[in-house]
Amino acid sequence: MQIWIAGVDEVGRGPLAGPVITAAVILDKPIDGIRDSKKLSPAKRELLSQKIKEEARCFAYGRAEVEEIDTLNIHQATLLAMKRAIEALALQPAEVLVDGLYVPSVLMPCRAIVNGDDLEPAIGAASILAKVLRDEEMEQMDLIYPGYDFAGHKGYPTPKHRELLKKLGPCAIHRRSYAPVAALI
Repeated sequence: MQIWIAGVDEVGRGPLAGPVITAAVILDKPIDGIRDSKKLSPAKRELLSQKIKEEARCFAYGRAEVEEIDTLNIHQATLLAMKRAIEALALQPAEVLVDGLYVPSVLMPCRAIVNGDDLEPAIGAASILAKVLRDEEMEQMDLIYPGYDFAGHKGYPTPKHRELLKKLGPCAIHRRSYAPVAALI
């Protein structure tokens, strides 16, 4: 009997806008080039994302929306998004490996691994899938909310984003519980 191990990671804890997105991935075998998504170029992430989707045993996404982040806090919203990704997998893993210090409350054993996205291929794969999806969504938000440059900064608190936020005020996808946004409400 095959024992499946899922890797889980998140993207979007730090931004002032948009959801937190997680991915859970079960790999049959490691895929060359996988590592922490932040250490890869956008083009390399995109190529690896396609390869992961083709070669993974299964994968799934989870998310927590801005309203959930503002209601629960980012930590609890991230754990909820991780739980959603794990529960959406087509196969139930025997164990879940999570990047970072904390694990979601799920039925199977979980283990947190600091820098897991560089140490465990399934976590690195999850990191890449989550990053590519969130970046794509923020590019779409740039079209819906023009003027904020979401395609450029992806919602992160860059100087340009902070400047545009002060100029335009918060839009519907800004996290009102985050101090730079709350100060403008």
